[in-house]
Formats: sequence, C-alpha cells, structure tokens
Amino acid sequence: MRAMTEPDLNLLIALDVLLNEVSVAAAARRLSLSASAMSRTLSRLRAVTGDPLLVRAGRQMVLTPYAEEMRERAQNAALEARAVLRPAATALNVATLKRTFNLRSNDGFITAFGAALIAAAAEQAPGVCLRFLPKPEKSAKPLREGRVDLEIGVLGEMGPEIRLQTLFRDKFVGVVRKGHPLCQEGEMSVSRYASFGHILVSRREGVTGPVDQALTELGFTRKIAAVVPGFSAALAIAYASDLVAHVPASFLINQPVNQSDGQLANLYSFPLPVQTREITISQMWHPRSEVDPAHRWLRQLVLSVCRRLVPG
Repeated sequence: MRAMTEPDLNLLIALDVLLNEVSVAAAARRLSLSASAMSRTLSRLRAVTGDPLLVRAGRQMVLTPYAEEMRERAQNAALEARAVLRPAATALNVATLKRTFNLRSNDGFITAFGAALIAAAAEQAPGVCLRFLPKPEKSAKPLREGRVDLEIGVLGEMGPEIRLQTLFRDKFVGVVRKGHPLCQEGEMSVSRYASFGHILVSRREGVTGPVDQALTELGFTRKIAAVVPGFSAALAIAYASDLVAHVPASFLINQPVNQSDGQLANLYSFPLPVQTREITISQMWHPRSEVDPAHRWLRQLVLSVCRRLVPG
C-alpha cells in the first residue's frame, strides 16, 4: 500500500497571495520571488488543485469560479497557519509595541470616542497607531479576511464564529439649536415635537426610522425635511436651522459645553417624547485574534475608554 503524499503547505501561502493579488508579478513581489519562480509555483498549484486558478482575460488575469469560491477559505487557512507558527508570547510589553490596528466604525463612534481612545493608546503604547475605517455596511467579511481588527457598532448578521463584547448601551435624544421653540419651558408633547421639520440620518434609501415607527403607533407623523448620511451633518444642519435632529446620546460627549452649567454650548438636547429601543454597542472580532496579547490589550483599551465615558 502506497503512503499518502503530504501536501506542501508552503503552497498555501502562495495560493493565498495569488488569489488576493490576481497577478503572478504582484504575488512574486509580495513573496520576494522572481516572476519565473512564481510561475512555477502557480503551475504546481494548478497540478495540486486540478484547476487553472488564474486565466488570462485580455491583458489581465482573472480568477476561475473555483478560485473565487475558495479565495476566502485559502485566506483564513493562511492566517490560521501564520498564527499557529507565531512564537508564543509570554508577556506583552505595550510600551514597546509597534503595530497598526484597524477599527471599523461609524462616524458617531469616532466623534465620541476617537480622541479618548487615541490619547489612551498613546499613553500606554506610543508605537501603536489606531486606523479608523469607514463602515458603509454591516458585514463580517473584513474581519474574516483579516483586514479589520475590530468591528464596532450594533450587532448585525456577523456569523456565529464572530466574538463580541458589549461596550455600552445608548439611546437616541433630540437635538435643536439654542433658542429653538422646543427649548422653551413646557411639556415636550408628541404633537409639539412632530410639528417641526426633522433631519433623518440614513445611509440607505429609506426615509423612515425607529422614531417614525414610534410616532405612527401613537397616531402621529413627522415631516422629514432632509436625509443625511451621518450624525455630524445632522447636528450642523440643526445648529443653523429650525430642524430637529436625533442622535445617539453618546454622540454628544465631545460637543462644546458651557462652563457655567455644563449644558451644550450651541445646541439643546432633550429626551424624545416617544419610546425607541435601546441601542447596544459592541466590539466584534474574529476568533483568530482571541488569544493574541496585543489584540487583547486593544479590546481592553476600547472597553475601558467606553465604560469611562459612558458609565453603566
């Protein structure tokens, strides 16, 4: 009986790079190989997998359907292999840590917590850079592909393997300019609140939100005068108009306040006269980072800063 031939696991790293670069020349540069050596490696990969993997389309190379299908699996396997072969860390010295962490979050989190996180990281680990990335949609793909260290926000369809930890719970509040009629004393009734034009924050095409659902249940509707993609834009418009914005309460943490009374300097915030669901903000990461000491430090840093600024 013939012994089973073990696959050359060096090919796994080459496969991952080739499927991500979709170019023999670019893969060769990343792996510090000559173009001819990379071509021979591709030939070996084709023989092992029984698939062409990369084929020419005009002047470019494209992935075959099989290569597209296995691209994410190959990347995850390569990442796991690197993690297994990384020397076990006995103790992390954050003072000498040099690393860039990628955090994906919306502009509200960056506005509220970005400065405090950067300052805390600089104090403990001056060699660390926090790179905040935009979050156009909820997806576990950046975490799975290793392009993001932490995803911060409301839990979506992230997949069962993604780890998460609650950072804090938030709620929406109304915001208008100082001097707005809603600042006047008196009951903040639903009808009074709904009588003004409103700004909706949405990155999607819809023009309704949880506030509209709550108003509808009480028999009211509001006029959406503007739809903007972020909370900063909503506050800027509210400050210069009679429109009403609503933002997460945490978003107001870094807004200027009056020294005399501790109230917002240019804006007035108030509890919404309708009930909306509480927002749970979490940090999420891929299991491959679970025991990485530097990643553990990052998660604890984010948690401690959030808990300090939004006490339980």
